[in-house]
Amino acid sequence: MSANGGEFFLAGDDLLIGGKRLGSRFFLGTGRFPSPAVFQLALEASAAEVVTFAVRRVNLDYTEDDSILQHMAGRSYTFLPNTSGAGNADEAVRIAKLARAAGLSDWIKVEISAHPRTLLPDPIETLRATERLVKEGFTVLPYTSDDPILCKRLEEAGAAAVMPGGAPIGTGLGLLNPYNLGLIIEEAGVPIIVDAGIGSAADIVQAMELGADGILVNTPVAKAQDPVGMARAMRLAVEAGRLSYLSGRIPKRRYASASSETEGISISSASGGAAGGSVSAGSPHEAAAGEVQRSLPEQP
Repeated sequence: MSANGGEFFLAGDDLLIGGKRLGSRFFLGTGRFPSPAVFQLALEASAAEVVTFAVRRVNLDYTEDDSILQHMAGRSYTFLPNTSGAGNADEAVRIAKLARAAGLSDWIKVEISAHPRTLLPDPIETLRATERLVKEGFTVLPYTSDDPILCKRLEEAGAAAVMPGGAPIGTGLGLLNPYNLGLIIEEAGVPIIVDAGIGSAADIVQAMELGADGILVNTPVAKAQDPVGMARAMRLAVEAGRLSYLSGRIPKRRYASASSETEGISISSASGGAAGGSVSAGSPHEAAAGEVQRSLPEQP
């Protein structure tokens, strides 16, 4: 890691998934952008190397002419097709095989929603699909709920990374259960990519400071008032949160702690102190009071 600052501050802190080394920990979705041109600019601003899209939105018969993929032509990305729209493991496996047969990728994000209003993932079908796709040779990244036990089961099933949601898709509610995410990260033997529910750069910093290995977003960038600006903000948030995590935060304390040493400092007391003399600062509050007293104008 460089200490020079700037955009390569985290150079060398690569993310390894399924044998592929990634320089960026920010994954971007392709849906709901106001125009292809805005998407392209946001993608550049994000510096994302992994791009996800719903297989059902891609023309599998003519992928070279597809409206989504055309806008990424000529640049090197890792495609992460997802099985959005699948209602069970059978459908997810079928979609994954179609994507691979069309030459899109052997990476697949398993996404099986069980409820039309919340779009929360079906845990049982997600686990089944992951087990089957791993046996088929896919690099599987399942989207799941923030259940620590389920995330561990997905890892044991062979997932290359696990993608717990911070909140339901598209809600922008942020991390509803940081405690659970912390447990998932603590127990994980594969990368944890926080997916869904992110609303702002602040949510990303929180997730990365918890120790998440990466972030996937779509709606909070695509539907922002300035998608390009938000893409850049979120990219910086990923880097800031990661750097903060690596640097190590201070432990939380119940009571105040002075930020400078007070031993050996003599100041005038706020109440006049000893006549014509000085007193040792007994507490940070007394030291601060002395500073204020010295800065006040003399009274007539």
